[in-house]
Amino acid sequence: MHDLVIRNALIVDGSGAPARHGDLAIDGERLATVGGKAGTGRREIDAGGLVAAPGWVDVHTHYDGQASWDPYLTPSCWHGVTTAVMGNCGVGFAPADPARHDWLIGLMEGVEDIPGTALAEGITWEWETFPEYLDSLERGQRAFDIATQVPHGAVRAYVMGEAGATDVEASADQRTAMAAIVGEAMQAGAVGFSTSRTVLHRSIDGEVVPGTTADAAELLAIASAMGAAGGGVFEVASDLAPEGRELDWMSAIIDQHRCKVTYACIQNDEDPGQWRRLLDHAASRPGLYPQVAIRPPGVLMCLDGTHPFTGRPSYLAIADLPLAERARRMREPEVRARILAEAGARPARLLRLLFMEGK
Repeated sequence: MHDLVIRNALIVDGSGAPARHGDLAIDGERLATVGGKAGTGRREIDAGGLVAAPGWVDVHTHYDGQASWDPYLTPSCWHGVTTAVMGNCGVGFAPADPARHDWLIGLMEGVEDIPGTALAEGITWEWETFPEYLDSLERGQRAFDIATQVPHGAVRAYVMGEAGATDVEASADQRTAMAAIVGEAMQAGAVGFSTSRTVLHRSIDGEVVPGTTADAAELLAIASAMGAAGGGVFEVASDLAPEGRELDWMSAIIDQHRCKVTYACIQNDEDPGQWRRLLDHAASRPGLYPQVAIRPPGVLMCLDGTHPFTGRPSYLAIADLPLAERARRMREPEVRARILAEAGARPARLLRLLFMEGK
């Protein structure tokens, strides 16, 4: 008799095999059988109409602060996630100079729209260094596994203070100090390092994430420390502009420092074929892993906020009207036609990138 039998599930086993209906039997902490008809179980669950699959690894999360107070990391725990990877996009909360806690919160709030009030109320700040951050997470209860990356923004601000926070070029000594911090973090258990290279990512004050314009010398110094610690994942949030230059330093990190590099590969309206080139390039480049969404993400927009028409003259002519009147005017066929015809009056690059990322 099995300890647990899950019956009538649609089984997706993660091997690439087609989904199939069947039972799963569990003895102790191990799967005994997958598929077919299982024997009797001390406990049985009817999973008819449901999917049984290995736990999902959520490779891009921002639970860095929430992990210090929420053992469930909601909402990921509701959706089959059994491992969450944190510290993406170059933002996070370690290392953390005690004098810069509020600044780190503002950076995360601006980049990821996580309410700063919640972060300020919830983060325990039981650490300063990255190893101390890992120790704090280890002491806490956890519903599922977590993996952490070292965020470039936090490292830069810790080493360079106000200068690092404004994305100025690092000196040789500062590069060495940053590399040492990252190397120490990797030795302590970090799975990698992350950096932001996109103008979309900005703090609550409108500043780009520290490291956005960091030169190759800084990035390679950090990767060198990672390689010396055994290698890891180098995560990049990049506009890939210019494409060749970005891919060059990513390739150097792979070749010279035993790191794997991953970045978000998204549709670019200004270069519709770019994603195909990037995937073709990665197919011939071991160690480079573009992340491709399995479905289009959404972007919430409204007439009183950011939307695709904000830079078009015919919309600007009515933009100061009260909301209800503005909406009424936009429903007029003549006004609607003029706004739609002004596709050439494009919004600023930041807005163009936003709308491309929403596709």
